[in-house]
Amino acid sequence: MSTTQDFSWIQRLPKVSLHDHLDGGLQPATVVEIAGEIGHKLPADSAEELAAWFAEAADSRSLEKYLETFEHTLAVMQRAEDLRRVAREHVLTLAGDGVVYGEVRWAPEQHTAAGLTMEQAIEAVADGLHDGMEFIAHNGGRVLVNQIICAMRQNDRSLEVAQLAVKYRRIGVVGFDLAGPEDGFPASKHRAALDYVAEHFLPVTLHAGEAAGLESIRSALLDGRALRLGHGVRITEDFRYTTVGEIDPEGKLMPGADPAQPILQLGEAASWVKDRRITLEVCPHSNLQTDAAYAVSEGKPSTEEWARTYEQHPVAALREAGFSVAISPDNRLMSSTSITREFADLAKNFGYGAADFFELTVNAVEGAFVSMEEKQMLLRSIQGPYTQAIEAEAQAAQGGVSA
Repeated sequence: MSTTQDFSWIQRLPKVSLHDHLDGGLQPATVVEIAGEIGHKLPADSAEELAAWFAEAADSRSLEKYLETFEHTLAVMQRAEDLRRVAREHVLTLAGDGVVYGEVRWAPEQHTAAGLTMEQAIEAVADGLHDGMEFIAHNGGRVLVNQIICAMRQNDRSLEVAQLAVKYRRIGVVGFDLAGPEDGFPASKHRAALDYVAEHFLPVTLHAGEAAGLESIRSALLDGRALRLGHGVRITEDFRYTTVGEIDPEGKLMPGADPAQPILQLGEAASWVKDRRITLEVCPHSNLQTDAAYAVSEGKPSTEEWARTYEQHPVAALREAGFSVAISPDNRLMSSTSITREFADLAKNFGYGAADFFELTVNAVEGAFVSMEEKQMLLRSIQGPYTQAIEAEAQAAQGGVSA
């Protein structure tokens, strides 16, 4: 900690990642190497140039264009050995980010172009995750990474994918998701798949409230019975503001209160999400790239203007409204991010400190698709490092040094 805002301490904090795409988190050097082996043409020749290309191409203000960048990562994830390698490297990336528990999501139906079955693809990823966790353990670290299996909204294989997700619980599949273009492909179109996972008590998190608004969130909750919302930032469409004066014109209920003070009122869907502690998997950098979140000004989310800077993102407004917010990177490669970077930007833009990061991490633990016993173990494991960080901040503040 120092006056120059050294955020290296954030990297060392234990973290939990709930919204992390396998095909969005490759190492550029790995993409270049495998592409060379299979003869896939890339838009850049070196790892450094490719990383820059991904960052520029993904910063399009459009989810559809953002998704086009996956053409190149998916191309190098069609052989079993490549899936295993990418999964192993993903675990190492998480460990380097300070993640102690992660859920990595991906869609096996997108990895059959070279002849793999979806079953073979899932098993290859499971092997790679095991390889990575074993390597970390042998080197004195610890990280647990499970799979969330996605079906693509625009395709018609969701029931088949759901059946495989249930089948492969024995090797670390802990949840089901619908990914791909959200707008125009509501969860209700995949009712059979969602019914199947519900009948087998497999937890569901659905992309909703990213490229589509409140109706998409309602569909995720009602049709999908979602326990978490992937992004969910457009829940702010269900925010309404009134004033103390409008609620208490005679000043009897809140005597002395400023009549102009705004008061937030939540609609049915937003109230349900808040009151049931349905976790919002918020990915700020990704949201800014795809125009997913409405801008916040003077504490109020807009209904017309998209957030274009970090300080305009509604993450702080969602927390202040009482929602269970967890921070994730979404696509580490495309968004050039990590949870460490997201935490550092929360510190820079909203003044967040160790206590805030502890709350965000606890929210992620509570939303994780693991047993209650595993959650309790995770909470115990993170408590010590966060307590130390909070105490160090307090000591720095007493000494007149900003953390």
